[in-house]
Amino acid sequence: MSNSLEFKIATEGWEFDQIHRLNYETFVEEIPHYNSETQGKKVDRFHNDNIYVICISKDKLVGMLAVRSKRPFSLDQKVSNIDSYLPKAKSICEIRLLAVKKEFRRSRVPYKLLLTAAQYCQAQGHDLAIISGILNQQKLYKHMGFVPFGPVVGKPGAAFQPMYLTVGKYHDSIKHSCDIVPLDYGTNLLPGPVQISPDVKDAFSTPAISHRSQSFLKIHKDTQKHLCRLVNSKYVEIFMGSGTLANDVIAGQLSLIKAKGLILSNGEFGQRLINQAKSFKLNFDTLSLSWGQKFDIEGIAEILENNSDVEWLWAVHCETSTGMLNDLEMLKRLCHDNNILLCLDCVSSIGTTEIDLSDVYLASGVSGKALGAYPGLSMVFYNHKLPPSTGSLPVYLDLALYSERNGVPFTVSSNLVYALNIALKNYNLKKKLEHVSAVSLWFREELDKIGAQVVVPPQYASPFVITISLSNRLNSEEIGRQLETKGFLMSYKSSYLLKRNWVQICLMGEFSKENLRRLLETLQYVLIPKVEVKEIPLKLQKADSVINQ
Repeated sequence: MSNSLEFKIATEGWEFDQIHRLNYETFVEEIPHYNSETQGKKVDRFHNDNIYVICISKDKLVGMLAVRSKRPFSLDQKVSNIDSYLPKAKSICEIRLLAVKKEFRRSRVPYKLLLTAAQYCQAQGHDLAIISGILNQQKLYKHMGFVPFGPVVGKPGAAFQPMYLTVGKYHDSIKHSCDIVPLDYGTNLLPGPVQISPDVKDAFSTPAISHRSQSFLKIHKDTQKHLCRLVNSKYVEIFMGSGTLANDVIAGQLSLIKAKGLILSNGEFGQRLINQAKSFKLNFDTLSLSWGQKFDIEGIAEILENNSDVEWLWAVHCETSTGMLNDLEMLKRLCHDNNILLCLDCVSSIGTTEIDLSDVYLASGVSGKALGAYPGLSMVFYNHKLPPSTGSLPVYLDLALYSERNGVPFTVSSNLVYALNIALKNYNLKKKLEHVSAVSLWFREELDKIGAQVVVPPQYASPFVITISLSNRLNSEEIGRQLETKGFLMSYKSSYLLKRNWVQICLMGEFSKENLRRLLETLQYVLIPKVEVKEIPLKLQKADSVINQ
């Protein structure tokens, strides 16, 4: 839903026409608060003074609210001596006419309308907002920081509680609500989970069936074929779990070889491979570079030349922590020339770049990133016949056991497999790469113009992952929260990002260039020091459903 939503200040004639229609639909027909002389339309009596914050979906208005700062307010006419109830403020505004189409009321549209209104009100210098909050939404208002005052106003069937909101109260509520912003709100720029298409949602919503049924086994096998075709691999096994589980499966297979290996690391996930290898007590050396530094063929070749007993090499293809896209062709060439088995973490590269795994011994992947399915499934690709299971590995990690039992030795969610199957059938890698590569290059150039320090230069980076290093005067957690309240869901909470004062923008899912333009404007605002007051939307307003008079 979120990628088709636009939140803005109303400026166009057709927007105002739909505002009047939604006003009629909500406050004449649904809540009997007003009468209207015109059938189907209700022009608010304060229309000429109102600023309308609206939500548009495919040129249709789905939500609105009005901001007005001219006295007397609507509440002035209902509550005597209203200022005696209010805390001191430099500038007061009134929020009215919050209305949302029924099908969008359970989404975050009302919440985002509020945030957009807050940005506008703060820019206008207002530090107090008043509303007439519908009675059955009091819990929601209070959660957002609104304070009730005075008597209930209105009439039976259309009764409202006067409430006010201060900058401080709103700011406090935002801090607590940032962590629960769902993916149907804002622009999803996370490395995963990504925005899910309607087709994939429908597939996931089909009734669950037994993982032993013939219909499920048919879809499971078809999903395996699509996965293998995508990366040019002979075989793949699907697991219930994350990419970490898939890498544990690879570590388990390497433990059967009883040979020395080499693990490459230039980021968080390379280090995780090292830790997983240690857990399996593998015999290996490491080549660890600074995060964001690229591997060169000479450095790896020298290690292999001095360690002729190395029989396998394990590396991350796309290092998600930095955005580095390690040179797969170079690694394949080195391993081929030295008769070494190549293993790869392809969790963030499958679906983000063309991959040929035909010469790769083992590789991991997941369902919940660029492929556009739900998280919860991981997979291991391979090209060789597996030796029979010997019982030397934990059964859940025994790759041969999956191969021996038609890929389904244990319970698998049919919902997740069906969703992945549809996502793979709909996925157009060439189209996705062309779009993301062009937009990513433009976006990086614009980031450079505003002084943002990107960790990995574009010639070595995945176009899908952009990691920004912030200066010491900024705090990545606070910046991430600010961007979140403004509708941009980005990665900043991972411990390795917090430790390095980094924030991350990922283009794994659906997005628009216009959304990125707005993100650039916001980033420019937060990256360049300004007057303290302009920190974040800390302003006003109402809440969820149809609401306010």
